[in-house]
Amino acid sequence: MNLKSLLARPFANYIQNKISKGMETAVEDQQNIFKGLVKAARNTEFGSDHGFNSIQSYADFVKQVPVRDYEQIKPYIEKIKEGRHNILWKGKPIYFAKTSGTTSGIKYIPITKDSIPNHINTARDALLCYIAQSGNSEFTKGKMIFLSGSPELDRVGGVPTGRLSGIVNHHVPRYLRRNQLPDYETNCIEDWENKLENIVKETISQSMTLISGIPPWMQMYFDRLIEKTGKKVGDLFPQFSVMVQGGVNFEPYKRKLYESIGRQVDCIETYPASEGFIAFQDNYRESGLLLNTNSGIFFEFVPAAEAFNESPTRLSLADVKVGENYAVIINSNAGMWAYSIGDTIKFISLNPYKIIVSGRIKHYISAFGEHVIGEEVEYALMKAANENGVKIIEFTVAPMVEQGKGKSYHEWFIEFEHAPEDMDAFIQKVDDNLRGKNVYYDDLIAGNILERLKINNMRKNSFIDYMKSIGKLGGQNKLPRLSNDRKIADELRNYIK
Repeated sequence: MNLKSLLARPFANYIQNKISKGMETAVEDQQNIFKGLVKAARNTEFGSDHGFNSIQSYADFVKQVPVRDYEQIKPYIEKIKEGRHNILWKGKPIYFAKTSGTTSGIKYIPITKDSIPNHINTARDALLCYIAQSGNSEFTKGKMIFLSGSPELDRVGGVPTGRLSGIVNHHVPRYLRRNQLPDYETNCIEDWENKLENIVKETISQSMTLISGIPPWMQMYFDRLIEKTGKKVGDLFPQFSVMVQGGVNFEPYKRKLYESIGRQVDCIETYPASEGFIAFQDNYRESGLLLNTNSGIFFEFVPAAEAFNESPTRLSLADVKVGENYAVIINSNAGMWAYSIGDTIKFISLNPYKIIVSGRIKHYISAFGEHVIGEEVEYALMKAANENGVKIIEFTVAPMVEQGKGKSYHEWFIEFEHAPEDMDAFIQKVDDNLRGKNVYYDDLIAGNILERLKINNMRKNSFIDYMKSIGKLGGQNKLPRLSNDRKIADELRNYIK
Protein backbone atom coordinates (compact mmCIF):
# COMPACT_ATOMS: atom_id res chain seq x y z
CA MET A 1 0.00 0.00 0.00
CA ASN A 2 1.52 3.34 -1.08
CA LEU A 3 1.23 6.60 0.84
CA LYS A 4 -1.61 7.96 -1.32
CA SER A 5 -3.66 4.81 -0.81
CA LEU A 6 -2.93 4.83 2.92
CA LEU A 7 -3.93 8.47 3.41
CA ALA A 8 -7.10 8.07 1.34
CA ARG A 9 -8.80 5.85 3.91
CA PRO A 10 -8.95 8.18 6.94
CA PHE A 11 -10.00 11.08 4.71
CA ALA A 12 -12.66 8.89 3.13
CA ASN A 13 -14.00 7.94 6.56
CA TYR A 14 -14.10 11.62 7.56
CA ILE A 15 -16.06 12.60 4.43
CA GLN A 16 -18.49 9.70 4.75
CA ASN A 17 -19.22 10.60 8.38
CA LYS A 18 -19.83 14.20 7.33
CA ILE A 19 -22.22 13.09 4.57
CA SER A 20 -24.03 10.72 6.94
CA LYS A 21 -24.62 13.57 9.40
CA GLY A 22 -25.87 15.73 6.54
CA MET A 23 -28.56 13.15 5.75
CA GLU A 24 -30.18 13.93 9.10
CA THR A 25 -30.25 17.70 8.50
CA ALA A 26 -31.14 17.78 4.79
CA VAL A 27 -34.34 19.85 5.13
CA GLU A 28 -32.69 22.30 7.54
CA ASP A 29 -29.65 22.59 5.26
CA GLN A 30 -31.92 23.36 2.32
CA GLN A 31 -33.67 26.11 4.27
CA ASN A 32 -30.35 27.67 5.23
CA ILE A 33 -29.09 27.50 1.65
CA PHE A 34 -32.28 29.17 0.44
CA LYS A 35 -31.86 32.06 2.87
CA GLY A 36 -28.17 32.42 2.05
CA LEU A 37 -28.75 32.46 -1.72
CA VAL A 38 -31.46 35.12 -1.56
CA LYS A 39 -29.40 37.30 0.79
CA ALA A 40 -26.24 37.00 -1.33
CA ALA A 41 -28.03 37.99 -4.55
CA ARG A 42 -30.07 40.98 -3.26
CA ASN A 43 -27.86 43.49 -4.99
CA THR A 44 -27.68 41.68 -8.33
CA GLU A 45 -29.73 42.80 -11.31
CA PHE A 46 -31.85 39.64 -11.05
CA GLY A 47 -32.34 40.18 -7.31
CA SER A 48 -33.43 43.77 -7.88
CA ASP A 49 -35.81 42.78 -10.71
CA HIS A 50 -37.51 40.17 -8.51
CA GLY A 51 -37.67 42.04 -5.22
CA PHE A 52 -35.22 39.90 -3.27
CA ASN A 53 -35.15 42.56 -0.54
CA SER A 54 -38.77 41.78 0.29
CA ILE A 55 -38.51 37.97 0.23
CA GLN A 56 -39.00 36.61 3.74
CA SER A 57 -40.10 33.04 2.99
CA TYR A 58 -40.15 30.34 0.34
CA ALA A 59 -43.79 31.28 -0.38
CA ASP A 60 -42.65 34.85 -1.16
CA PHE A 61 -39.98 33.47 -3.48
CA VAL A 62 -42.50 31.34 -5.38
CA LYS A 63 -44.74 34.39 -5.89
CA GLN A 64 -41.91 36.62 -7.10
CA VAL A 65 -39.65 34.29 -9.08
CA PRO A 66 -41.29 32.19 -11.83
CA VAL A 67 -39.88 28.88 -13.05
CA ARG A 68 -37.70 29.44 -16.12
CA ASP A 69 -36.03 27.44 -18.82
CA TYR A 70 -32.90 28.57 -20.65
CA GLU A 71 -34.73 30.73 -23.21
CA GLN A 72 -36.37 32.68 -20.40
CA ILE A 73 -33.18 33.28 -18.45
CA LYS A 74 -31.14 33.90 -21.60
CA PRO A 75 -31.51 37.73 -21.55
CA TYR A 76 -29.57 37.79 -18.26
CA ILE A 77 -26.95 35.38 -19.66
CA GLU A 78 -26.51 37.65 -22.68
CA LYS A 79 -25.68 40.57 -20.38
CA ILE A 80 -22.99 38.48 -18.68
CA LYS A 81 -21.61 37.57 -22.13
CA GLU A 82 -21.30 41.30 -22.78
CA GLY A 83 -18.90 41.49 -19.83
CA ARG A 84 -21.31 42.95 -17.26
CA HIS A 85 -21.05 42.24 -13.52
CA ASN A 86 -23.60 41.43 -10.81
CA ILE A 87 -26.28 40.13 -13.14
CA LEU A 88 -27.42 36.72 -11.84
CA TRP A 89 -24.83 36.40 -9.08
CA LYS A 90 -22.33 38.77 -7.50
CA GLY A 91 -19.36 39.58 -9.71
CA LYS A 92 -18.75 37.59 -12.88
CA PRO A 93 -18.67 33.82 -13.48
CA ILE A 94 -15.27 32.21 -13.60
CA TYR A 95 -16.47 29.90 -16.41
CA PHE A 96 -19.28 29.28 -18.83
CA ALA A 97 -20.15 25.61 -19.25
CA LYS A 98 -21.14 25.31 -22.90
CA THR A 99 -23.79 22.74 -23.66
CA SER A 100 -25.97 22.05 -26.67
CA GLY A 101 -29.71 22.32 -26.25
CA THR A 102 -32.35 20.84 -28.52
CA THR A 103 -34.36 24.06 -28.78
CA SER A 104 -31.99 26.76 -27.55
CA GLY A 105 -28.91 25.88 -29.59
CA ILE A 106 -25.75 26.42 -27.56
CA LYS A 107 -26.42 27.18 -23.90
CA TYR A 108 -23.97 29.06 -21.68
CA ILE A 109 -24.33 28.00 -18.05
CA PRO A 110 -22.44 30.18 -15.54
CA ILE A 111 -20.07 28.60 -13.04
CA THR A 112 -18.93 30.92 -10.25
CA LYS A 113 -16.18 30.90 -7.66
CA ASP A 114 -18.87 29.91 -5.15
CA SER A 115 -20.34 27.10 -7.29
CA ILE A 116 -17.20 25.36 -8.59
CA PRO A 117 -16.72 23.37 -5.32
CA ASN A 118 -20.12 21.77 -5.94
CA HIS A 119 -18.78 20.19 -9.15
CA ILE A 120 -15.31 19.29 -7.91
CA ASN A 121 -15.97 18.21 -4.32
CA THR A 122 -19.04 16.11 -5.13
CA ALA A 123 -17.13 14.04 -7.68
CA ARG A 124 -14.41 13.59 -5.06
CA ASP A 125 -16.92 12.68 -2.34
CA ALA A 126 -18.50 9.96 -4.48
CA LEU A 127 -15.13 8.22 -4.73
CA LEU A 128 -14.32 8.75 -1.05
CA CYS A 129 -17.65 7.24 0.03
CA TYR A 130 -16.79 4.23 -2.09
CA ILE A 131 -13.36 3.91 -0.46
CA ALA A 132 -14.85 4.18 3.02
CA GLN A 133 -17.42 1.45 2.35
CA SER A 134 -15.42 -0.96 0.25
CA GLY A 135 -12.01 -0.55 1.86
CA ASN A 136 -10.63 -0.45 -1.68
CA SER A 137 -8.12 2.38 -1.96
CA GLU A 138 -5.70 0.39 -4.12
CA PHE A 139 -7.17 1.84 -7.32
CA THR A 140 -5.58 5.19 -6.39
CA LYS A 141 -2.16 3.64 -7.17
CA GLY A 142 -2.99 2.86 -10.80
CA LYS A 143 -4.01 4.79 -13.86
CA MET A 144 -7.44 6.37 -14.13
CA ILE A 145 -9.28 7.50 -17.21
CA PHE A 146 -12.04 10.09 -17.37
CA LEU A 147 -13.63 10.15 -20.83
CA SER A 148 -14.32 13.86 -21.17
CA GLY A 149 -14.61 16.79 -23.52
CA SER A 150 -11.70 18.98 -24.53
CA PRO A 151 -10.09 21.03 -21.72
CA GLU A 152 -9.26 23.78 -24.23
CA LEU A 153 -11.35 26.84 -23.36
CA ASP A 154 -12.52 29.78 -25.45
CA ARG A 155 -13.47 33.16 -24.00
CA VAL A 156 -16.95 34.65 -24.16
CA GLY A 157 -17.31 38.09 -22.66
CA GLY A 158 -13.92 37.57 -21.05
CA VAL A 159 -15.15 34.36 -19.36
CA PRO A 160 -13.33 31.04 -20.06
CA THR A 161 -15.84 28.81 -21.84
CA GLY A 162 -15.98 25.11 -22.69
CA ARG A 163 -17.56 21.76 -21.91
CA LEU A 164 -18.15 21.08 -18.21
CA SER A 165 -16.04 17.93 -18.30
CA GLY A 166 -13.22 19.93 -19.88
CA ILE A 167 -13.51 22.64 -17.22
CA VAL A 168 -13.46 20.06 -14.44
CA ASN A 169 -10.31 18.62 -16.02
CA HIS A 170 -8.49 21.80 -14.98
CA HIS A 171 -9.39 21.14 -11.35
CA VAL A 172 -8.17 17.56 -11.01
CA PRO A 173 -6.07 17.57 -7.81
CA ARG A 174 -2.33 17.52 -8.33
CA TYR A 175 -1.99 14.23 -6.44
CA LEU A 176 -4.32 12.55 -8.99
CA ARG A 177 -3.07 14.24 -12.15
CA ARG A 178 0.01 12.03 -12.45
CA ASN A 179 -2.36 9.03 -12.51
CA GLN A 180 -4.74 10.58 -15.03
CA LEU A 181 -5.09 9.45 -18.62
CA PRO A 182 -5.31 10.40 -21.43
CA ASP A 183 -2.78 13.21 -21.62
CA TYR A 184 -3.73 16.83 -22.22
CA GLU A 185 -3.01 16.76 -25.96
CA THR A 186 -5.26 13.74 -26.52
CA ASN A 187 -8.04 15.28 -24.44
CA CYS A 188 -7.92 18.33 -26.70
CA ILE A 189 -8.73 16.35 -29.84
CA GLU A 190 -12.22 17.34 -30.98
CA ASP A 191 -12.93 14.51 -33.43
CA TRP A 192 -14.23 11.65 -31.26
CA GLU A 193 -13.02 8.73 -33.39
CA ASN A 194 -9.54 10.18 -33.67
CA LYS A 195 -9.57 10.93 -29.96
CA LEU A 196 -10.70 7.40 -29.17
CA GLU A 197 -7.86 5.89 -31.19
CA ASN A 198 -5.36 7.97 -29.25
CA ILE A 199 -6.96 7.05 -25.92
CA VAL A 200 -6.66 3.38 -26.81
CA LYS A 201 -2.97 3.81 -27.76
CA GLU A 202 -2.25 5.60 -24.49
CA THR A 203 -4.05 3.21 -22.18
CA ILE A 204 -3.75 -0.22 -23.78
CA SER A 205 -0.46 -1.06 -22.05
CA GLN A 206 -1.16 0.76 -18.77
CA SER A 207 -2.33 -0.57 -15.41
CA MET A 208 -5.83 0.91 -15.55
CA THR A 209 -7.68 0.79 -12.23
CA LEU A 210 -10.59 3.24 -12.69
CA ILE A 211 -12.56 4.05 -15.84
CA SER A 212 -15.16 6.81 -15.88
CA GLY A 213 -17.52 8.21 -18.52
CA ILE A 214 -20.95 8.17 -20.11
CA PRO A 215 -21.93 4.50 -20.70
CA PRO A 216 -22.31 4.59 -24.52
CA TRP A 217 -18.89 6.16 -24.95
CA MET A 218 -17.31 3.78 -22.43
CA GLN A 219 -18.74 0.94 -24.50
CA MET A 220 -17.10 2.32 -27.65
CA TYR A 221 -13.80 2.47 -25.77
CA PHE A 222 -14.23 -1.12 -24.56
CA ASP A 223 -15.17 -2.34 -28.06
CA ARG A 224 -12.06 -0.77 -29.55
CA LEU A 225 -9.82 -2.33 -26.87
CA ILE A 226 -11.31 -5.76 -27.54
CA GLU A 227 -10.87 -5.31 -31.33
CA LYS A 228 -7.20 -4.40 -30.83
CA THR A 229 -6.27 -7.12 -28.34
CA GLY A 230 -8.83 -9.91 -28.58
CA LYS A 231 -9.05 -9.75 -24.77
CA LYS A 232 -11.84 -8.85 -22.41
CA VAL A 233 -11.24 -5.50 -20.75
CA GLY A 234 -10.98 -7.13 -17.32
CA ASP A 235 -8.21 -9.44 -18.60
CA LEU A 236 -6.39 -6.61 -20.35
CA PHE A 237 -6.54 -4.53 -17.16
CA PRO A 238 -6.33 -7.04 -14.27
CA GLN A 239 -6.20 -4.19 -11.71
CA PHE A 240 -9.33 -2.51 -13.08
CA SER A 241 -11.77 -2.45 -10.12
CA VAL A 242 -13.91 0.73 -10.27
CA MET A 243 -16.23 2.05 -12.97
CA VAL A 244 -17.81 5.49 -12.57
CA GLN A 245 -20.74 6.31 -14.83
CA GLY A 246 -23.50 8.86 -15.20
CA GLY A 247 -25.34 11.06 -17.65
CA VAL A 248 -27.82 8.43 -18.88
CA ASN A 249 -29.78 5.54 -17.43
CA PHE A 250 -27.23 2.78 -16.86
CA GLU A 251 -29.61 -0.17 -17.18
CA PRO A 252 -29.75 -0.46 -21.00
CA TYR A 253 -25.94 -0.51 -21.17
CA LYS A 254 -25.17 -2.49 -18.02
CA ARG A 255 -25.25 -6.01 -19.39
CA LYS A 256 -23.05 -5.35 -22.42
CA LEU A 257 -20.53 -3.28 -20.45
CA TYR A 258 -20.04 -6.05 -17.92
CA GLU A 259 -19.79 -8.62 -20.70
CA SER A 260 -17.08 -6.53 -22.31
CA ILE A 261 -15.21 -6.41 -19.01
CA GLY A 262 -15.69 -10.15 -18.48
CA ARG A 263 -16.03 -9.95 -14.72
CA GLN A 264 -17.63 -7.88 -12.03
CA VAL A 265 -16.19 -4.52 -11.06
CA ASP A 266 -17.63 -2.07 -8.56
CA CYS A 267 -19.76 0.62 -10.14
CA ILE A 268 -20.51 4.14 -8.85
CA GLU A 269 -23.33 6.15 -10.41
CA THR A 270 -23.26 9.94 -10.46
CA TYR A 271 -25.67 12.65 -11.61
CA PRO A 272 -23.66 15.65 -12.79
CA ALA A 273 -25.14 18.46 -14.86
CA SER A 274 -23.71 21.70 -16.22
CA GLU A 275 -26.05 23.52 -13.82
CA GLY A 276 -24.76 21.62 -10.78
CA PHE A 277 -23.85 18.21 -9.41
CA ILE A 278 -27.31 16.99 -8.44
CA ALA A 279 -26.74 13.63 -6.72
CA PHE A 280 -24.39 10.67 -6.41
CA GLN A 281 -24.42 7.07 -5.26
CA ASP A 282 -23.18 7.30 -1.69
CA ASN A 283 -23.41 3.51 -1.23
CA TYR A 284 -22.23 1.45 -4.19
CA ARG A 285 -24.06 -1.61 -2.84
CA GLU A 286 -27.47 0.10 -2.93
CA SER A 287 -29.47 1.60 -5.76
CA GLY A 288 -30.45 5.23 -5.67
CA LEU A 289 -28.58 8.52 -5.66
CA LEU A 290 -28.21 10.72 -2.61
CA LEU A 291 -29.53 14.21 -3.33
CA ASN A 292 -26.79 16.81 -2.87
CA THR A 293 -28.66 18.86 -0.29
CA ASN A 294 -25.78 20.86 1.23
CA SER A 295 -23.71 22.05 -1.69
CA GLY A 296 -24.90 25.49 -2.74
CA ILE A 297 -28.13 24.37 -4.49
CA PHE A 298 -31.67 24.91 -3.22
CA PHE A 299 -33.94 22.39 -4.91
CA GLU A 300 -37.56 22.72 -5.93
CA PHE A 301 -39.74 20.02 -7.40
CA VAL A 302 -42.65 20.36 -9.80
CA PRO A 303 -45.03 17.42 -10.45
CA ALA A 304 -44.02 16.21 -13.92
CA ALA A 305 -47.59 16.52 -15.23
CA GLU A 306 -47.43 20.26 -14.46
CA ALA A 307 -43.96 20.85 -15.92
CA PHE A 308 -45.27 22.99 -18.77
CA ASN A 309 -47.96 24.82 -16.80
CA GLU A 310 -47.63 28.59 -16.50
CA SER A 311 -47.94 28.44 -12.69
CA PRO A 312 -47.09 24.88 -11.61
CA THR A 313 -47.17 23.53 -8.08
CA ARG A 314 -43.72 24.02 -6.54
CA LEU A 315 -42.52 21.93 -3.64
CA SER A 316 -39.48 22.22 -1.41
CA LEU A 317 -37.68 19.13 -0.16
CA ALA A 318 -39.87 18.92 2.95
CA ASP A 319 -42.99 18.29 0.85
CA VAL A 320 -41.92 15.64 -1.66
CA LYS A 321 -43.32 12.08 -1.73
CA VAL A 322 -41.83 8.72 -2.63
CA GLY A 323 -42.69 7.45 -6.10
CA GLU A 324 -43.94 10.74 -7.58
CA ASN A 325 -42.43 11.96 -10.83
CA TYR A 326 -40.96 15.46 -10.41
CA ALA A 327 -39.25 17.95 -12.69
CA VAL A 328 -36.08 19.24 -11.01
CA ILE A 329 -35.83 22.99 -10.42
CA ILE A 330 -32.62 24.50 -9.05
CA ASN A 331 -31.55 27.73 -7.41
CA SER A 332 -27.79 27.95 -7.09
CA ASN A 333 -24.80 30.03 -6.10
CA ALA A 334 -24.05 30.22 -9.81
CA GLY A 335 -27.13 32.43 -10.20
CA MET A 336 -29.51 29.92 -11.75
CA TRP A 337 -32.87 30.96 -10.30
CA ALA A 338 -35.95 28.69 -10.36
CA TYR A 339 -34.27 27.05 -13.33
CA SER A 340 -35.71 23.90 -14.83
CA ILE A 341 -32.81 21.64 -15.80
CA GLY A 342 -35.13 19.51 -17.94
CA ASP A 343 -34.79 16.27 -15.96
CA THR A 344 -37.40 14.29 -14.07
CA ILE A 345 -36.65 12.28 -10.94
CA LYS A 346 -38.42 10.06 -8.44
CA PHE A 347 -37.65 9.76 -4.75
CA ILE A 348 -37.14 6.18 -3.66
CA SER A 349 -36.42 7.17 -0.07
CA LEU A 350 -36.99 10.22 2.15
CA ASN A 351 -34.70 9.08 4.94
CA PRO A 352 -32.23 9.73 3.47
CA TYR A 353 -33.39 11.65 0.38
CA LYS A 354 -32.46 9.31 -2.47
CA ILE A 355 -33.58 9.56 -6.07
CA ILE A 356 -33.53 7.85 -9.42
CA VAL A 357 -33.48 9.77 -12.70
CA SER A 358 -36.69 8.96 -14.59
CA GLY A 359 -36.23 10.96 -17.80
CA ARG A 360 -36.34 14.34 -19.52
CA ILE A 361 -39.42 16.57 -19.47
CA LYS A 362 -39.01 17.28 -23.19
CA HIS A 363 -38.35 13.63 -24.06
CA TYR A 364 -41.74 11.99 -24.18
CA ILE A 365 -44.35 10.73 -26.61
CA SER A 366 -47.82 12.17 -26.35
CA ALA A 367 -48.86 12.38 -29.98
CA PHE A 368 -52.06 10.57 -29.00
CA GLY A 369 -52.45 11.80 -25.40
CA GLU A 370 -50.52 8.92 -23.79
CA HIS A 371 -47.53 10.89 -22.37
CA VAL A 372 -45.11 7.96 -22.37
CA ILE A 373 -41.81 8.86 -20.67
CA GLY A 374 -38.24 7.55 -20.84
CA GLU A 375 -38.50 5.47 -17.68
CA GLU A 376 -41.45 3.58 -19.15
CA VAL A 377 -39.91 2.71 -22.53
CA GLU A 378 -36.65 1.66 -20.86
CA TYR A 379 -38.55 -0.59 -18.46
CA ALA A 380 -40.68 -2.12 -21.22
CA LEU A 381 -37.70 -2.95 -23.43
CA MET A 382 -35.19 -4.08 -20.83
CA LYS A 383 -37.69 -6.36 -19.05
CA ALA A 384 -38.44 -8.15 -22.32
CA ALA A 385 -34.75 -8.23 -23.26
CA ASN A 386 -33.61 -9.67 -19.91
CA GLU A 387 -36.34 -12.32 -19.94
CA ASN A 388 -35.42 -13.42 -23.47
CA GLY A 389 -31.64 -13.17 -23.41
CA VAL A 390 -31.76 -10.35 -25.96
CA LYS A 391 -28.89 -7.86 -25.94
CA ILE A 392 -29.55 -4.20 -26.74
CA ILE A 393 -26.88 -1.76 -27.91
CA GLU A 394 -28.98 1.40 -28.40
CA PHE A 395 -32.55 2.45 -29.14
CA THR A 396 -35.01 5.30 -29.53
CA VAL A 397 -38.77 5.63 -30.04
CA ALA A 398 -41.01 8.03 -31.96
CA PRO A 399 -44.70 8.24 -32.89
CA MET A 400 -45.85 7.28 -36.37
CA VAL A 401 -49.01 9.21 -37.21
CA GLU A 402 -50.66 7.58 -40.19
CA GLN A 403 -52.16 10.07 -42.63
CA GLY A 404 -54.02 7.59 -44.83
CA LYS A 405 -55.05 4.01 -44.31
CA GLY A 406 -54.17 2.09 -41.17
CA LYS A 407 -53.78 3.06 -37.55
CA SER A 408 -50.96 5.03 -35.95
CA TYR A 409 -48.36 3.39 -33.70
CA HIS A 410 -45.13 3.83 -31.77
CA GLU A 411 -42.11 3.15 -33.95
CA TRP A 412 -39.01 1.74 -32.23
CA PHE A 413 -35.49 1.80 -33.66
CA ILE A 414 -33.29 -0.79 -31.95
CA GLU A 415 -29.72 -1.88 -32.59
CA PHE A 416 -29.42 -5.41 -31.23
CA GLU A 417 -26.21 -7.21 -30.43
CA HIS A 418 -28.24 -10.39 -30.52
CA ALA A 419 -31.70 -9.97 -32.03
CA PRO A 420 -34.62 -12.04 -30.68
CA GLU A 421 -35.25 -15.34 -32.42
CA ASP A 422 -38.97 -14.63 -32.52
CA MET A 423 -39.28 -10.90 -33.27
CA ASP A 424 -43.09 -10.93 -33.24
CA ALA A 425 -43.23 -12.50 -29.78
CA PHE A 426 -40.62 -10.02 -28.55
CA ILE A 427 -42.61 -7.07 -29.91
CA GLN A 428 -45.68 -8.37 -28.12
CA LYS A 429 -43.81 -8.59 -24.81
CA VAL A 430 -42.44 -5.05 -25.11
CA ASP A 431 -45.91 -3.78 -25.99
CA ASP A 432 -47.49 -5.64 -23.06
CA ASN A 433 -44.85 -4.25 -20.70
CA LEU A 434 -45.50 -0.70 -21.89
CA ARG A 435 -49.25 -1.17 -21.54
CA GLY A 436 -48.70 -2.34 -17.98
CA LYS A 437 -46.66 0.77 -17.22
CA ASN A 438 -48.81 3.43 -18.90
CA VAL A 439 -52.61 3.25 -18.54
CA TYR A 440 -53.19 5.84 -21.28
CA TYR A 441 -51.18 3.83 -23.80
CA ASP A 442 -53.08 0.74 -22.70
CA ASP A 443 -56.39 2.52 -23.31
CA LEU A 444 -55.30 3.55 -26.82
CA ILE A 445 -54.34 -0.03 -27.72
CA ALA A 446 -57.44 -1.52 -26.09
CA GLY A 447 -59.64 1.08 -27.82
CA ASN A 448 -58.19 0.16 -31.20
CA ILE A 449 -56.91 3.72 -31.67
CA LEU A 450 -53.26 2.66 -31.87
CA GLU A 451 -51.72 -0.41 -33.38
CA ARG A 452 -49.22 -2.47 -31.46
CA LEU A 453 -45.74 -0.94 -31.55
CA LYS A 454 -43.37 -1.78 -34.38
CA ILE A 455 -39.62 -2.41 -34.16
CA ASN A 456 -37.00 -1.61 -36.80
CA ASN A 457 -33.91 -3.80 -36.59
CA MET A 458 -31.03 -1.37 -37.10
CA ARG A 459 -27.73 -2.21 -38.77
CA LYS A 460 -24.49 -2.35 -36.81
CA ASN A 461 -23.20 1.02 -35.55
CA SER A 462 -26.28 2.76 -36.91
CA PHE A 463 -26.62 5.09 -33.94
CA ILE A 464 -22.91 5.89 -33.91
CA ASP A 465 -23.11 6.70 -37.61
CA TYR A 466 -26.18 8.84 -37.07
CA MET A 467 -24.55 10.83 -34.24
CA LYS A 468 -21.47 11.27 -36.43
CA SER A 469 -23.63 12.56 -39.29
CA ILE A 470 -25.03 15.37 -37.10
CA GLY A 471 -21.66 16.22 -35.54
CA LYS A 472 -22.52 14.92 -32.06
CA LEU A 473 -20.35 11.84 -31.71
CA GLY A 474 -18.57 11.52 -28.36
CA GLY A 475 -18.17 13.93 -25.47
CA GLN A 476 -21.30 14.46 -23.40
CA ASN A 477 -23.72 14.04 -26.31
CA LYS A 478 -26.57 11.60 -25.74
CA LEU A 479 -29.26 10.26 -28.03
CA PRO A 480 -32.79 10.92 -26.72
CA ARG A 481 -34.58 7.71 -25.80
CA LEU A 482 -37.83 9.04 -27.23
CA SER A 483 -39.17 12.03 -29.13
CA ASN A 484 -42.62 13.45 -29.74
CA ASP A 485 -41.80 14.22 -33.38
CA ARG A 486 -40.22 12.44 -36.34
CA LYS A 487 -37.03 14.51 -36.69
CA ILE A 488 -34.66 11.78 -35.43
CA ALA A 489 -36.84 8.87 -36.57
CA ASP A 490 -36.97 9.98 -40.20
CA GLU A 491 -33.19 10.24 -40.33
CA LEU A 492 -32.75 6.85 -38.67
CA ARG A 493 -34.82 5.16 -41.36
CA ASN A 494 -31.69 5.40 -43.51
CA TYR A 495 -29.92 3.00 -41.11
CA ILE A 496 -32.48 0.15 -40.98
CA LYS A 497 -31.14 -3.29 -41.95
